[in-house]
Amino acid sequence: MIDRISFHDQIQRNKAKSVLLIGIVFIVLLLLGYVISLAFDPGYFFFIMIISIIFSISYIIFGYYNSDKVALASVGAKKANPSEHRQLYNSVEGLTIASGMPMPQIYVMQSEQINAFATGRDPQHSVICVTTGALKKLNKQELEGVLGHELSHIANFDIRFMTLTAILIGMIAIISQIFLRGLWYGRSDERGKGNAILMLVAIALAILAPILTQLVQFAISRKREYAADASSVKFTRYPTGLIKALEKIKNEHAPENPKRINKAVAPLFMSDPFRKKFSELFSTHPDVNKRIKILERM
Repeated sequence: MIDRISFHDQIQRNKAKSVLLIGIVFIVLLLLGYVISLAFDPGYFFFIMIISIIFSISYIIFGYYNSDKVALASVGAKKANPSEHRQLYNSVEGLTIASGMPMPQIYVMQSEQINAFATGRDPQHSVICVTTGALKKLNKQELEGVLGHELSHIANFDIRFMTLTAILIGMIAIISQIFLRGLWYGRSDERGKGNAILMLVAIALAILAPILTQLVQFAISRKREYAADASSVKFTRYPTGLIKALEKIKNEHAPENPKRINKAVAPLFMSDPFRKKFSELFSTHPDVNKRIKILERM
């Protein structure tokens, strides 16, 4: 007998885990700042905090308000034609009406892969882009499963959530770099010189913190994918559509041209467009087999 799980529980569980993980990133940021302020004069840490905040937030704000334009331009996507892509428009329209969401802009990109992505800072400024491979290879129910997954990212404000994560991780990376580079100039007070152990701890943390938080960011991305899968079932009330779409993705042999998609945009896609075989620990996407097994229990 299959142990059934509720898509509501799956959504809430993965959202809670995402919040917990971002809490870990925030704790690492505070710990890094505390150790550096002990190793150096607190005023020095305050100075690099100001610089890191200005740089990271300025960069992220630009990306946040232009994420849709950047993503669409990077993959050469074109706005979908309502008459040529009637089924695509009808499917998106039906799902938005059922979910009470505003209609997103719809784009199509040239690629033989079955894939799609959503972007935009909120439901009122959202975009869904589908590959030509998805339109050719998926039937109506399978396509709706994929579209439900992407609409879920919009409904769950995943772009906003990942932007916050990127700000915190960007700050950690900048603080670490400024601290490590500052060591070359030998600007440390007597307090720093007299506590070699504390200095070594600060150096080790400055090296490891960006790596640790990058792994946490990957984990957050995977949790948001699981949540979007569950939300797709909530929207479509038909898990089989998304299951069959994922099975086709798993079995297809259409590797993406690495020159076509910028690696910075790849995490937006429903499945990794480069089909990397690395450990899931270093991936923004969960293993397809695991996703299918969870959906089969809904």
